[in-house]
Amino acid sequence: MSGLGLVLHPTRDVTEVVSIIERWAKRHHKTLMVREEDQHRVSSCIVPVPADEVAARADALISVGGDGTMLGALRSAVLDPKPVLGVHLGHLGFLVEIEPPELPDALSRLLSKEFTIESHACLACDVCGDDVVAFNDIALVRQPGSGFVSVTLAIDGQQYGYYRSDAVVVSTPIGSTAYSYAAGGPLISPAADSVVITPSAPMAGISRSVVLSPDEKIRLELRPDSSPVVVEMDGLVFRDAATEGAVDITYRRNAGLVVRFDPLRYQERNQLKMTLLDLPFLPEQLRELLPEELRRRTQQEIPPPC
Repeated sequence: MSGLGLVLHPTRDVTEVVSIIERWAKRHHKTLMVREEDQHRVSSCIVPVPADEVAARADALISVGGDGTMLGALRSAVLDPKPVLGVHLGHLGFLVEIEPPELPDALSRLLSKEFTIESHACLACDVCGDDVVAFNDIALVRQPGSGFVSVTLAIDGQQYGYYRSDAVVVSTPIGSTAYSYAAGGPLISPAADSVVITPSAPMAGISRSVVLSPDEKIRLELRPDSSPVVVEMDGLVFRDAATEGAVDITYRRNAGLVVRFDPLRYQERNQLKMTLLDLPFLPEQLRELLPEELRRRTQQEIPPPC
């Protein structure tokens, strides 16, 4: 491994984490790269390169932030997937595994290839002729105060009905815990290959989530009576105030490669985070949310479940 690309949270202070990475890279004679737009946020020892070249020139990417930053790193490498290591700075992450104090050991394990790869699919989308990818979801959202999103649904060229709602969200399994879930959609196992279409606040037409095969091609086409629509990709606005056109969506396997050092530990952490989504867990599982010292003190204090 000769070079690492840094993908930084757009607004949070990343100085401490970048310094840890920089000290490690200096000891191991590794090159660090960052987008030219982020050059002012890092030291002069880190090489600035054009944004579309970071993933291409790096052997692996280090995402410093939360899930949103991680999704951006995965999207940047979708044409030539590279391993992406997530360093946690966010409030709640389902993709990010490493905390800043764990970084030196994690980077050394990355160097010696002591890790596993968790493969993620994406949605490859043609939005009115423009190609975009989404690892969580793509959503057609109404502009506030402008009526409703009204679109027809076609699967493999056959029309199945229409939506009239505040939004229509198409998500991957990992995206099922995001916008789709908030709109009332089901939780899909990350191990499953499927696509979920969920309407938000439906007024007419299809009113329930639809779960589709990954091999089915989806087309959402704006109807003449639709209000102007905002197209969001992983929560980012891609197109504003569209009044006509269609979105064609296909499922692409193995589009993103996420580094995992301890898959079981990561899975347990995510199960605990899912308690925020109203899933039931045992008291001893909830104890794992506590810091280690407090966890030891409460080892015998939490009563068994009735």
